[in-house]
Amino acid sequence: MRELVTGNTGGGLEVPALIAGAGKSAALRFVEFFTVNIRNKNTRTAYARAADVFLGWCETRSGVVKLRQVQPVHVAAYIEELQGQLAAPTVKQHLACLRMLFDWLVIGQIIPSNPAHSVRGPRHSVSKGSTRVISSAEATELLKGMKRVERGRSARSRHHRRDDYTFARVGAVVALAVEDYYPQKKHWCLKLHEKNGKVNEMPCHPKLAVYLDEYIEAAGIASEPQKPLFRSAVRKTKTLTALPLSRNDVWHMVRRRAKDAGIETAIGCHTFRATGLTDYLTNGGRIEVAQRMAGHSNAKTTGLYDRRTDDISLSEVAKIGI
Repeated sequence: MRELVTGNTGGGLEVPALIAGAGKSAALRFVEFFTVNIRNKNTRTAYARAADVFLGWCETRSGVVKLRQVQPVHVAAYIEELQGQLAAPTVKQHLACLRMLFDWLVIGQIIPSNPAHSVRGPRHSVSKGSTRVISSAEATELLKGMKRVERGRSARSRHHRRDDYTFARVGAVVALAVEDYYPQKKHWCLKLHEKNGKVNEMPCHPKLAVYLDEYIEAAGIASEPQKPLFRSAVRKTKTLTALPLSRNDVWHMVRRRAKDAGIETAIGCHTFRATGLTDYLTNGGRIEVAQRMAGHSNAKTTGLYDRRTDDISLSEVAKIGI
């Protein structure tokens, strides 16, 4: 059984039965965890899903009927079960959510202690990211194959490929306004609003500046500086709307264009970020500069996107003469 709690946020959040059964203070504290404590929309969505799954599991699988009955053994059993179903990073994310949520409830004096605090998650260490990448030649062919059509609808595909030239996350791309593309001295720049409130101002690659100029002219949006740069389209009329593209829209667009170009790799939006970083480093770029361009706080994170050794590994494997 669930209860819908609404507040001054203008929306509602479904409160699991274990939380609702602990009283109104617990329900309010639960809602505040997501609306007040977590500012990143994507993190909020992921954590809300993780909390809902765990609390539902407690209700149906562990025999827990009250929030205060949740013990470390329950959290440990849940994490153990998840390890047989999900990848280690996802399991660690679920555990991180539970630790933060129960800490929040402890501070709010809803429960006496944090049952997730002592539970250990799975070990996970990587030296290379899992993002699928394509070669520089494939990226170039993909870009060339994107034909322009009326009203700039298809042109959006070309210009969303800015990930190759700026290493931007798709969230930063869809958040761009027309005025975020601006001239400075003798070149054009982009103001990218990245994760954790970071603002990354990047000079435009000459090719990207040409693509953007063509797109803005074709879309007829130069006189609307505060409106979204990349916009959704009405499917039947192919007319651009005043609404921004969603990340899901971009993902589907990328997959369609890759299929049209005959690229078999299951690429996504993040592919272009990894491909661009790898190409930059292959051509003599420095890792510390790549770190700043990508908006990473740590150079080790940037290193996960460096896939220059992939081809070397393949050539070594090819030496096996069996």
